[in-house]
Amino acid sequence: MDLNRVVPLLCLTCAVGFSQTPANPSTAHFVGSLACRTCHPQIYDRWKTTRMANVVRDPKTHPDAILPDLSKPNPLVTFTRADIALVYGSRWKQRYFKKIGDDYFVLPAQWDIAHQIWRPYFVKNGTDWWAPLYPPDNFKRPTGPLCDGCHSVNYNIKTKTVTEWNVGCERCHGPGSLHVSRPSRANIINPARLNFVQANDTCIQCHSQGQPLKNPIEGKYYDWPVGFHMGGKLQDFWKLEEHKLGESTFMYFPDGTAHKNRMQGNDFVQSVMYTRGIKCFSCHDVHGTGNEALLIKPASVMCLECHGPGTPNGPHTSTIEEHTHHKPGSPGGECIACHMPKIEQTLADQNVRSHTFRFISPAMTDAYKIPNPCTSCHKDKSLAWATQQLDSWKNVSAWRVN
Repeated sequence: MDLNRVVPLLCLTCAVGFSQTPANPSTAHFVGSLACRTCHPQIYDRWKTTRMANVVRDPKTHPDAILPDLSKPNPLVTFTRADIALVYGSRWKQRYFKKIGDDYFVLPAQWDIAHQIWRPYFVKNGTDWWAPLYPPDNFKRPTGPLCDGCHSVNYNIKTKTVTEWNVGCERCHGPGSLHVSRPSRANIINPARLNFVQANDTCIQCHSQGQPLKNPIEGKYYDWPVGFHMGGKLQDFWKLEEHKLGESTFMYFPDGTAHKNRMQGNDFVQSVMYTRGIKCFSCHDVHGTGNEALLIKPASVMCLECHGPGTPNGPHTSTIEEHTHHKPGSPGGECIACHMPKIEQTLADQNVRSHTFRFISPAMTDAYKIPNPCTSCHKDKSLAWATQQLDSWKNVSAWRVN
């Protein structure tokens, strides 16, 4: 992959406004994504249709935001449409926020989109770290400290207000008032021009599980990096969820692979890809694409731009089929089938892909109960069968299988 061609995808224009020196957030203020549209209409219009731009929606202005039919009675649904101030999610699950005073609270039922059924929503002790620090009551757990910092731009913990809901332009590019008034490379942040660590922290700030370094903050426990601004050092505000090898927790499998969703950053920082300088936006374009997961190109195309037969990066075989032992174009022939298996739970049996890029062998499943891609796909087969298959592959090291 020619990263020099990929990097500009984070730009809001090819001629205006990027800086390796971050704009000073103390002199600039947030203006909202709509202010960016004047100069960047094509990128704005692409972004506006993404889930990034539609994580949180107000059903009063978006009547179609509520997916289930609330007129059908269900014992879990103890609320009405009138109770719903904000709707969160549209891919795997949908949750509903009720406004009381100047706070929002999650209502006790969530909609399972894949199965079209209601499921209870309540965070139990032993799951998220903050659960025992709040009363066991959804209506005593405001979303401001626990959710809203990542689902908005410029959440103010004192006033409990936002510049805008959703992942707007300024979430990644910093406050834009100076740039709007006088477009210049010196007064806006382009993550593609930040150093490697800061560039990836653009995404890791929200796509990770962890805690602020200082907690509680003004008497409340926060589950997002309070005080972090684009161009700063995330490590000065945020620590990733800790893990000890060999331990299985709600967050991690014993080898350190994430166990649940919103941990792409926890995975990625331990990967060879990260240590080799790959950035999140080497593969993803959050401004919007027609590909799954906002990939720049289909995964089957993009992986092979860096990895292919005869390349230093491998695979070290004469053909891809010789490496995958599956027919080209089949599910098992996809790079992500084995190197990014869907083993991280978001709701019930709905999983997202691992981002460690490690191959998990059947032996790891046997020893540590970590799902492997072989029997996750071939559900009717045993671990012994999968191990035997791998042992028969002449180009696979026995040391990796076992």
